[in-house]
Amino acid sequence: MKTIVVCSGGLDSVSLAHKVAAEKQLIGLVSFDYGQRHRKELDFAARCASRLSVPHHIIDIAGIGGHLSGSALTDNVEVPDGHYAEETMKATVVPNRNAIMLAIAFGLAAAQKADAVAVAVHGGDHFIYPDCRPGFIDAFQRMQNEALEGYASVKLLAPYVDVCKAAIVVDGTKHGTPFSETWSCYKGGELHCGRCGTCVERREAFHLAGVPDPTEYEDPDFWRAAVSRYSATEVR
Repeated sequence: MKTIVVCSGGLDSVSLAHKVAAEKQLIGLVSFDYGQRHRKELDFAARCASRLSVPHHIIDIAGIGGHLSGSALTDNVEVPDGHYAEETMKATVVPNRNAIMLAIAFGLAAAQKADAVAVAVHGGDHFIYPDCRPGFIDAFQRMQNEALEGYASVKLLAPYVDVCKAAIVVDGTKHGTPFSETWSCYKGGELHCGRCGTCVERREAFHLAGVPDPTEYEDPDFWRAAVSRYSATEVR
């Protein structure tokens, strides 16, 4: 199955790229520059493409991202610290981001005669991001079936949609993902901050997976307090 992976350069999507390269026919990675403050993640996506010897398409949608205002990822809004599923993390929502990116990725896949687009949304995303939930994935597939009818048949693969990030760490280890060559932190500093939602989730995932975390954090112990004071119920 010829597959294009949507790759941000983060732990989840880079692990997915390695999984697809091992299990299917990886024909390319597609990344999006939407004006995110942690744009350095795109460098890690480029390294992944080079490592796996596939083309890397970086699509500039910063002009669109600039109009999706109010997010801590694109505007001059402070990135909140704490557990990934806290209410404050809604500040990191970029409205309709995955729908926009996947529509473009499906167009690219159809043009390149690919069989599938793979995306690394996972169970931990369900709390805050509605466009990461199983219902969205199923609905998007139905919409694309209509949009491409008679022209192309492209499947949306989301193998992590029902699992936690720790399971991705386990799967990434199985497929030789170099975790030190991934970027998660939303603050985009020199090192992972260790305090934002993605850093807390990343640190916790390695702990739960029982896999050594090679990441350097500015605050490597903050995650313990963040996790201990918060319990979330998964949203579907």
